[in-house]
Amino acid sequence: MQHDSGDGHVTLEVADERDLPAFKQELQEAFSAALTDEIGSVPEQAIPSGDDIEQSFTAPGAATYHVLLDGRRVGGVVLSIDPVSHHNSLDLFYISLRQHGRGIGQRAWRAIEARYPETKVWQTFTPYFEKRNIHFYVNKCGFRIVEYYNAHNPLPHRPPLEGMPDDGDFFRFEKIMQEER
Repeated sequence: MQHDSGDGHVTLEVADERDLPAFKQELQEAFSAALTDEIGSVPEQAIPSGDDIEQSFTAPGAATYHVLLDGRRVGGVVLSIDPVSHHNSLDLFYISLRQHGRGIGQRAWRAIEARYPETKVWQTFTPYFEKRNIHFYVNKCGFRIVEYYNAHNPLPHRPPLEGMPDDGDFFRFEKIMQEER
């Protein structure tokens, strides 16, 4: 893993449906690496599944971007934007494995916040075993853990994911940008 000063300009570029196959493959590769680190292998079904990625990519309110470093694609993000409540969600986010450890994720997150300054609350989820993600969201981006999903408090609106470590437990994070009035 390469560590440097984090030089380079990080921007967001709108992705469209033609980008979905490459986006899906890169995202699954990034997520699979974390699973391999945790359990030594990847479940037969890719995580997240291709269907889950496509649903996020095409959902109402979805905003999908490539993360660019000096104009070169190095990651991607799918957001759910609610223009009425301004309670927005970070649904999928990845940085290419070859680019980890360079501060690109943190700079990409700042670019996302700058693009949506009217956001009151950001929300995201990550698996319990994803220590790198937990560190990133809490210590680098300013999120707080607000809920723990497990067998006694299952994730709403979705069945447990098969083949996940720690029985598929998840955290829900929030970052309050503007206090509600």
